[in-house]
Amino acid sequence: MRIAVIDMGTNTFHLILVKVANGDFQIVFREKVAVKIGEKGINHGMITDDAIDRALKTLEHFKEIIKNEGADQVFATATSAIRNARNGKELVQMIKNQTGIETRIISGLQEAEYIYYGVKRALPIGKEPTLIMDIGGGSIEFIIGTDTAMLWKQSFEIGGQRMVEKFQKSDPIENEQIASLKSYLEENLEELFEACATFQPKTLIGSSGTFDTLSDIYRLANGIGKADEETEYPLTLEAFGLIFSDLLIKTRAQRLEIPGMIPLRVDMIVVACVLIDFVISQLGIENIRVSAYALKEGVLLSTLHSLKKESAS
Repeated sequence: MRIAVIDMGTNTFHLILVKVANGDFQIVFREKVAVKIGEKGINHGMITDDAIDRALKTLEHFKEIIKNEGADQVFATATSAIRNARNGKELVQMIKNQTGIETRIISGLQEAEYIYYGVKRALPIGKEPTLIMDIGGGSIEFIIGTDTAMLWKQSFEIGGQRMVEKFQKSDPIENEQIASLKSYLEENLEELFEACATFQPKTLIGSSGTFDTLSDIYRLANGIGKADEETEYPLTLEAFGLIFSDLLIKTRAQRLEIPGMIPLRVDMIVVACVLIDFVISQLGIENIRVSAYALKEGVLLSTLHSLKKESAS
């Protein structure tokens, strides 16, 4: 059987197609499109007409691929931008009317849970409490967990697109803007710091998005190869620090010239790195890892689990 999973993120729409056999899956196709559904509207609780148009066009494109690949079922989820927009439900109805795709709007806590399962499938988390971080355009999810349990999870509506529009008023970003952003993070991430004081994680696992790009920049700078089947990507704390310092002094055009940088990430990567650096320094993080899997793989695993239970009952 073939299953399609669509993740409608604030910045990026993802499509993965998988072949399912014996309760396991093999990814046969993946595509991501920079829809930027939160652009110019996310901090006002609205999805703009232009963003709606981009979303519908992308989903029409995904629908064609799904049809050509002969997927038996489609599971689509929408996250921060759509769940918080006053016209989010209206967009979901438009998607159904125009493409036939049924979209489930998930909460931030559901999002965090799916991310944990995606990361757990990608790599061995370990026995010690570890902090997992996923930076979306609309929200950031943090999970503290081990190989066997999710110990704490939370979603904060302060993602990359929100931070860019609120704080990055110049390019390159100025010190005053970084200071304002850090003050905002300190104020808004209190729950995270309390949880980390309890569980004392020393390793940070970043999932997909910004972390993928940071790993690509690191790999290309150091001649490290990349295999298609890899589910954990290389990155070190020292390398992150060097890349971050470099990003802070570059304009958008200069950032695009960095080997490994992609247009999809170039606008939000600076504020995302300010956030990563802030979390690392505040929590005394000693090790960084990168998971290739995140929300969409977690949705897939949860779906397979549900299908297995259905067939058994």
